[in-house]
Amino acid sequence: MLVFYKERLAFLSVPKTGSTAYHSALHARADLVITHPPELKHAPVRRYDRFFQNMFRKMYDTEMEIMAVVREPIDWLGSWYRFRRREDRIGHPHSTRDLSFDAFVQAYMQTPRPEFADVGSQSEFFRTRNNGVGASHVFKYDHQDSIVDFLQSRLNFDFTLERENVSPPAETTLSSATEAALRKHSKADFAVYEAAQ
Repeated sequence: MLVFYKERLAFLSVPKTGSTAYHSALHARADLVITHPPELKHAPVRRYDRFFQNMFRKMYDTEMEIMAVVREPIDWLGSWYRFRRREDRIGHPHSTRDLSFDAFVQAYMQTPRPEFADVGSQSEFFRTRNNGVGASHVFKYDHQDSIVDFLQSRLNFDFTLERENVSPPAETTLSSATEAALRKHSKADFAVYEAAQ
């Protein structure tokens, strides 16, 4: 999470959407930088609103506009799948090393999810509290130029974005049946992505 107080902007970090690269590029420019623990670095909208936004309201009688990045849901799950295939995950309950992507997505749709497939939901990340403030600026992950242009203009700050924390390559195709089931199961996630800039 990055907060730019003067510009009244909070950049929330949806997992697996390039947040590490933006943190590296902008941490020196930000007024508040949260990198650890992950529950705070990746605080969803409702947690941000309850703790951080509430602090700005009470102490400074102001609010930050919220921006975030959302990734196409199949691509997002593919990134999680590839991330959890890393060699340092072998033998860990999160490891997807011995699974196909199709099996991973099938597990993701189970209730409850197995630990290796319990990666949350992008639509849940954007869920607001009752009477809470939602995200004002939601960008598609595949529109990086728009994200950079927005930030450079809003912050009056030029920066270069480097690729970081990139998941290793792996096959991430789905059967037509699994994809159809996922689109039904995760329709809220697809809707959030389609509504983004």
